[in-house]
Amino acid sequence: MSETQPQVSNLNLPNVLTTLRIAMVPFFGWALLVDGGDSILWRCVAYTLFVVAMITDKIDGDIARARNLVTDFGKIADPIADKAITGMAFIGLSVTGDIWWWVTIVVLAREWSVTLLRLSIAKRIVIAAADLGKLKTTVQALALGGLVLPLRDPDLPGALEAPGEVLFYLFQACLVVAVALTLWSGYEFFRDTWKQRRALGAGSR
Repeated sequence: MSETQPQVSNLNLPNVLTTLRIAMVPFFGWALLVDGGDSILWRCVAYTLFVVAMITDKIDGDIARARNLVTDFGKIADPIADKAITGMAFIGLSVTGDIWWWVTIVVLAREWSVTLLRLSIAKRIVIAAADLGKLKTTVQALALGGLVLPLRDPDLPGALEAPGEVLFYLFQACLVVAVALTLWSGYEFFRDTWKQRRALGAGSR
């Protein structure tokens, strides 16, 4: 008689951290946009929330795998929480004028299309997170986190008249790299998904 695996409760530490990330999204967005994004204090608060979200995004998955606490809820909620916080960062930074709207639209279209496709085929096809995707997530988090900080001084008209302005443009350059990695990793995901679907179709004949 084969032993059955005990069912993992949804009420566990990784899922609590994931739920916390989702709950943080509106507070993060509000803090980022206080006074049109010109409040130094609240942008620092928004940065703190963003860093906490990125850290918990890393550790909840590690804990779930290490302690065998992977659940169906976690598989669905974790990518949603990740895309929600980064999506709010892109949208908020576009509202404040720190990121062009077309960049936000292109990136979010890629992110949510990949997430929805991954969730829709999860039971039939498993596409493991590629190294390029992990690098994309890291660079994207660095760029967004840096741009959330109140680096630009509205009282200084020159682009390079303050150290914060220099950092701002460095993070903008980091964002360019993040966008390139986002688009390329998205292409690789759709390519690998198509290959697996073709292989499954050929095997069922």
